[in-house]
Parts: sequence; C-alpha cells; structure tokens
Amino acid sequence: MTQLSITIPDSIYNGVRTLAAQENISIDQFVALALGEKMSALMTENYLLERTKRERRDKFLAVLDAAPDVDPIEEDRIDQ
Repeated sequence: MTQLSITIPDSIYNGVRTLAAQENISIDQFVALALGEKMSALMTENYLLERTKRERRDKFLAVLDAAPDVDPIEEDRIDQ
C-alpha cells in the first residue's frame, strides 16, 4: 500500500467524514473508493472515445435503422 498526504478544503473533509460515518467505513476507505470510482469512470470514457474512433457512423446508423419503432413498455417509460 502507498500512503498519500493531501490537503483539501475543510468543507470537503467534513462532508467526507460525515459520509464515511454514514457508510460505517473509515475516511481512508471512503477516499480510496472514491478515487477508484473516478478512475473507473475516466477509463471507461477513454475506452469509449477510442472505440468510437475505430467504428463507422454508417454501420452504427444501419443498426439503429434495424431497431423496431415501437413505444417502450410501461416499466421503461419516463414521464415528462
């Protein structure tokens, strides 16, 4: 394990302390989980961006055109 020393605003620290207590985990665990989630999100975004560079828009639109044009089932509807 690697130790990391950081300086953060008091307001962020107080929020982290409160949320960690609500989750019954240490502040260290909370921060490690938050960093892991952020890292995962950025890696996913990078993967998707790289993936779009390899694909062709016409193939994508062809797949969409093949999808049926039907209303969603009741459970999938978003009321607006």
